[in-house]
Amino acid sequence: MDRYISAESLVCTLRPQRPVSCIRPKAAHNAAQYFLKNFPGHTLYAVKTNPHPYILKALYNAGINQFDVASLSEVAQVRENLSKAEINFLHPVKNRAAIERAYYEYDVRSFAFDSITELEKISASTNHSKDLTLLMRLSVSNRYAAHSLHGKFGVTSATAVTLLKDAAKRCERLGLCFHVGSQCLDPTAYRLALQKIKKITCTANIPIDIIDVGGGFPSLYPGQNPAPLADYFSEIDTALTEVSLPNNFETWCEPGRALVAESGSIIVHVDARKNNLLYINDGTYGGLFDAGLLGFRYPVKCLGRSGSTDLKPFIFYGPTCDSLDVMPGPFMLPSNITEGDYIEIGITGAYSSALRTPFNGFDKLQEAILEDAPMTSMYTSADSTNTALNLCKL
Repeated sequence: MDRYISAESLVCTLRPQRPVSCIRPKAAHNAAQYFLKNFPGHTLYAVKTNPHPYILKALYNAGINQFDVASLSEVAQVRENLSKAEINFLHPVKNRAAIERAYYEYDVRSFAFDSITELEKISASTNHSKDLTLLMRLSVSNRYAAHSLHGKFGVTSATAVTLLKDAAKRCERLGLCFHVGSQCLDPTAYRLALQKIKKITCTANIPIDIIDVGGGFPSLYPGQNPAPLADYFSEIDTALTEVSLPNNFETWCEPGRALVAESGSIIVHVDARKNNLLYINDGTYGGLFDAGLLGFRYPVKCLGRSGSTDLKPFIFYGPTCDSLDVMPGPFMLPSNITEGDYIEIGITGAYSSALRTPFNGFDKLQEAILEDAPMTSMYTSADSTNTALNLCKL
């Protein structure tokens, strides 16, 4: 893969007519190092966020050797790229054949469940083996998340104790896990979820080996103002102390967005302008799903020419013929931006390449490695954080 010192350098060299998906392995490495140093437990990477081999290897080389997968394809992909990695199959609902193949062909021993039928399915598909690590997914509030995941998965408090006791008879290690929602903006969410776990474990009165606080750790987008990651870790650490289980237990987390969002950006070409509408060559069906369907705003900058310092809010339309292919933003760009200009859209390392589709034939793109820093970061100095927070107010 070609390497450039910056997005500006890439545009000046290539003048690309297709979108360019840019990878910053160093940003992923830095984020991984931060979690490994500061999170009070084990860090697993949620592969669904960005399964690109360069990203998997960057995280592994930084020290992350545990991976959270949701499908047999992800199991195979991690094993193909990282033969010694530990794989955890933490999707709460799985196909029997996928469980069986994961166990027997890929040496996966860790599985999540959220119902008696899923628990029995895992047992049957592994021939009732007792060398399992089983994690019960608990339903918790997603009220602080920019994108709620509530409702699809999770055991309610009413059935949790009975199911947990049943699972304890079927495994070597027993755990509980939850998810506070994607892009959680308030650390309080983790405290509330752990308080729920405390009540369940006290009632069940059985040894718990793992508490997995899931994902939801945020990245920095314009218009959103999450607390520093240190506040999340502190809240979790304090709440875990209050859980006060009688035995020693491991703490896990499953970050995705927070580990890889900063490692990606997309360079797009302006195909047309109509007043405050910019028609670009990537969109909702491509690498900008979160900007379209979820209304996320990304940091942006014009590349390759001297633009006006007068910034104006723009709406993006993607290249397909579908009117759903719109990203309302607003995205702040030079008022004199026009057809033929290039825009770098930052902080797209999460869910961008993973959600790209071939709709209308607009799935062709280039890839490149960039050596410069991401546009904004959760992992920089106070001065950089202040700059990022100013971005959030735009």
